[in-house]
Amino acid sequence: MWSKIERYIEKHKLLKHSELYIVALSGGADSVALLLLLKNGGFNIHAAHCNFHLRGEESDRDEAFCEQLCADENIPFHRAHFDTREYADLHKVSIEMAARELRYRWFEQLRQDIGAAGICVAHHRDDSVETVLLNLVRGTGLRGLAGIQPRNGHILRPLLCVSRAEIEAFLAEKGQKYVTDSTNLEADVQRNVVRLEVLPLLRKLNPAVVENIQRTAENLAESQQVLNTIVANIDNVKTLELSELDKYGSSEYLVFEWLKKYGFNGDQVRQILDAETGRIVSSAMGYDVLKDRGRLIVEPALEPFRPMRIPEEGMYVLDGKTRFSVRKKTVYVSKEPHVATLDAAKVSFPLTVRRVEEGDCMQPYGMKGKKLLSDLMTDLKMTVFEKRRQLVVVDSQGVVLWAVGLRVAGFAAVSTTTSEVLEFSLIFD
Repeated sequence: MWSKIERYIEKHKLLKHSELYIVALSGGADSVALLLLLKNGGFNIHAAHCNFHLRGEESDRDEAFCEQLCADENIPFHRAHFDTREYADLHKVSIEMAARELRYRWFEQLRQDIGAAGICVAHHRDDSVETVLLNLVRGTGLRGLAGIQPRNGHILRPLLCVSRAEIEAFLAEKGQKYVTDSTNLEADVQRNVVRLEVLPLLRKLNPAVVENIQRTAENLAESQQVLNTIVANIDNVKTLELSELDKYGSSEYLVFEWLKKYGFNGDQVRQILDAETGRIVSSAMGYDVLKDRGRLIVEPALEPFRPMRIPEEGMYVLDGKTRFSVRKKTVYVSKEPHVATLDAAKVSFPLTVRRVEEGDCMQPYGMKGKKLLSDLMTDLKMTVFEKRRQLVVVDSQGVVLWAVGLRVAGFAAVSTTTSEVLEFSLIFD
């Protein structure tokens, strides 16, 4: 069995003989086997045991067993005691989640304190298969069907290539004792139902079901690596051209991988892809995604904008990131998109800076007649995101003087009769 594990370690580059590693030791068969195998393999290891105080005397029995085992094997032993139930109540999480958070937080702190390169945990092939089946029942994607991976940051799993039966046979051959967590024999949680009821039924269909599922999971993990390379090329973009994904045959998976970090789920991705252009879908994390003419655009949800009243010339702070300046200047015509020059005699204070509203219209300079700003923005091929952010400056009568960055009103534009201009500037900090 050690030869198989050694090849697995080499294949996935999990361990080096020159480094120090922590072995998570519960006292159960799996972790005891891991401890002895790594020691016999010549690796430099310390053991770490968590007492969660969930099973009364049995928890203390496990701790005492682990301490004695490490003393017998001359392996440095670290322990931590946790009030797991109090932590679960305080943080409003399940007992299982509380134990997991406490365990891995302490392991990582210990790793840093003693300068260990990684934390070895004793998940084996059966654990990975159980995970695949649980994920399948709950509903999952390719990553969930790939099972438990050999490495997750500093968490290392050298035993994923062997089964529980092989581990128990190894311990029996050595005459090595271990402790049994009584809760593992109760079919009262989902994983134990899979372990004690579902897998035995599947073995009746095919005795090699565990090996076959694990082989399939490994194949899917390889496929995941290929897809990760593709996803890495689109991961940091804010606009995704759907036509670029056509060459991969299916866009749904890649769009999901692109959007999941913004809080979008699989159902929302399907809504987005099936939607008409112009549709916005929002995530629980405060992001919006827009389908716009064959592309997807993601940005933070629109923040409220409070209209700003401009009673006279001066500098005004609009939203902490943007300032608005109004000042008189000698006659000139601005060509900058965020600077407008208007005939001062045609402008009546107070002004208001606000977002565009339904029904807003103006007579753009150079055009005859009025035009709805919604039509003007559509003609300019602005996205829904750009339209909803669009600012306008209106005069005391509510007449639009400037669609910021787009057009000025024709009646107030600089002409040959202009003697003085008002310069409007939008300044981004």
